Amino acid sequence: GPAAPAGPSPAPRSTDAPALNRSGPGDRWSRAWTEGTPIAAPPPAPLPQSASPEAARPPTPRDLALIRDSLAAVEPVADRATAHFYALIFLHHPEVRSLFPAAMDVQRDRLFRALITAARSAGEPAKLTEYLAGLGRAHRKYGVQTAHYAPVGECLVAALAKYSGSRWNDETELAWRRVYGLVSRIMIEAAEETARTAPAWWHAEVVSHERRAGDVAVLTVRPDQPYPFRAGQYAAVETPWWPRVWRPYSLAAAPRPDGLLTFHVKGVQAGWVSTALVGRAAPGDVLRLGPATGGMVVDHAHGADLLCLGGGTGIAPIAALVEEVAEHGVNGRSVAVFYGARSLPELYALEELRRLDRRHPWLKVHPVVESPGTAPGEAVVGLLPEVVSRYAPWHGHDAFLSGPAAMVRRAVGVLLRAGIAQDRIHHDLAAEQPAG
Repeated sequence: GPAAPAGPSPAPRSTDAPALNRSGPGDRWSRAWTEGTPIAAPPPAPLPQSASPEAARPPTPRDLALIRDSLAAVEPVADRATAHFYALIFLHHPEVRSLFPAAMDVQRDRLFRALITAARSAGEPAKLTEYLAGLGRAHRKYGVQTAHYAPVGECLVAALAKYSGSRWNDETELAWRRVYGLVSRIMIEAAEETARTAPAWWHAEVVSHERRAGDVAVLTVRPDQPYPFRAGQYAAVETPWWPRVWRPYSLAAAPRPDGLLTFHVKGVQAGWVSTALVGRAAPGDVLRLGPATGGMVVDHAHGADLLCLGGGTGIAPIAALVEEVAEHGVNGRSVAVFYGARSLPELYALEELRRLDRRHPWLKVHPVVESPGTAPGEAVVGLLPEVVSRYAPWHGHDAFLSGPAAMVRRAVGVLLRAGIAQDRIHHDLAAEQPAG
């Protein structure tokens, strides 16, 4: 059918510049948070900084070889190198400590790991730029400013020097300074460009909270200003109970005229954010959202048939994709959805999907459960990827996968063998999605 008509956008709470959050000090949105003092830009680093023109040049192939060589020495002692890296930051730049959560057990190695990943990709400019631009934009929600990059670079170099042993010399240091200079420039440029048109984060008030089977909650929130996203993407979420701890959750519905957003959250044992969202959040509470990200989006101009696999709460972005296809018009395509869980009660979104199935002849929903003894006709019994393989071949389909990492990896292998090309299998497994 034709695309749904656009409805009115939520009214802005003020007429500030678009880069500013439209809730401000003292309003009910901000009072929901312990704001503390603003994060300040760091003073000049006491560690020596290189202003050498040599360090400002792009890394050479020789530099990249030296980087790989020093990484080989650091990787076996990465935990100690990471601990030393943060110790240097917090010792020399205590004002930067407020960028990080109080408990560092999950967060601790994330920045260090990202820097190492970037250094490894320095020889692939397009891949590096895409990765770092996303990282630079994402770091805005933590309060990272341009002035923070220089002292972080100095602490990185000092930590690498300590743990690279005999592999470290002046030439290796220059190579790392060149790579870090490239990394920080890409991240800073992406962050500053985005800051001209979008806030670092959105306040979002919980308007409904519904418990489902399997320790799942469906939350609907109202953001403080319009929140741009595509079906299939996800947002990082922060709660007032665990400041500066962000976890990614997929948006469970296509963009709506009323601007409301829906998330499906499963409580994870010892998961700080998920247990708070499932067991503690209630209407009136205020969350923070980072910008929407992720590449699991449908190309509506292409018109290929779609194969969608959703395991557990991984059904959330799949449901959003189905909604978006319905709104844009199918253009002759068919959509097959395989929705899996351990048992029938854990298919908490099945009834909504079946309603869509009854309404749209181009959509076919296949419930899949692992538990034997399920009544015939209620669901197919088996592991989700293996069940999908029984319906092969899938030549010509675009595939979208979401769910537990092991399921997604297994499904990728099944779909490749079932005739789907690698570049037509879409998932966000590479995205940083820790449990909790």
